[in-house]
Amino acid sequence: MEYVSRVPRPPLDGLIDDLYYLEGTPPYARLMLPPMPGALLIVNLGDAFRIRAGAEGAPADYADGCVITTPTRALEFGYPRHTRSVGVHVKPWGLAPLVPMPAAELCDRPVTIEQVWGRAAVAALQDRLAAADGPYEMLALLEDELMRRLSSTAGLGLVRHTSSVIAATRGAVAIGDLSAAAGVSSTHLAQRFKEVVGVTPKRLARTHRFAATVLSINPAETIDWGELAGRAGYFDQAHFSHEFRAFTGLTPTQYLEVRRRFLREHPGHVLDSWPLPIDFLQEPRLATR
Repeated sequence: MEYVSRVPRPPLDGLIDDLYYLEGTPPYARLMLPPMPGALLIVNLGDAFRIRAGAEGAPADYADGCVITTPTRALEFGYPRHTRSVGVHVKPWGLAPLVPMPAAELCDRPVTIEQVWGRAAVAALQDRLAAADGPYEMLALLEDELMRRLSSTAGLGLVRHTSSVIAATRGAVAIGDLSAAAGVSSTHLAQRFKEVVGVTPKRLARTHRFAATVLSINPAETIDWGELAGRAGYFDQAHFSHEFRAFTGLTPTQYLEVRRRFLREHPGHVLDSWPLPIDFLQEPRLATR
């Protein structure tokens, strides 16, 4: 697959981690994406893809693209044989100034990009992207569209500052200390977070800690799960395993086995650091372990 990314210019760089272009054949038809402390915006340029939010949710097709706020549970992505899109990896607070819908309404409810920007506007953007001369021009066009849509957002400064502290501590911070330092009540802080991010600061902190812990795992090494849990600040290994299941539906050892399979079958793939192949997760030998 071809993957091109770059950081946007100010002031978007304070809201967005990167803009990216993705094209090619996915390594697996269906991938599970565990929760990360960030949002996602995709403008689709190929055949429709499918998303299921949570194991109990119904899958839905997304022909034009999608918007996803910071999730609290894993998402299943079903890709066409050939995929082509541009997208944005957004900081937890960064989506609110770009879309008119409250983040709390979008939490764990992916919506089409047409629902937030309108069919005519999205169709015009897709036409400009299709006519562009390569990925870098496409990313410049997407950046221009985002710049044009920037709007003021109540509470953004408070949420951005507090979220940055949570990220810097990898989630290991007392939420009461954050609200006291900001000079607001914990109720006010939680409300602002739900409006801007879609989740409470406590939930965002849990997601940061989980993501930092999982991304520190080297699948090529033998893992001491108890040591890993303690180093990450979990009460004990059982607490860590409970969080792992809550976020992914997997035990840590199941996750490691699937990650190793991905690396064996697709070494060096651009998607090999986080998504997991769904079909393998549903094989009986994993389900009974």
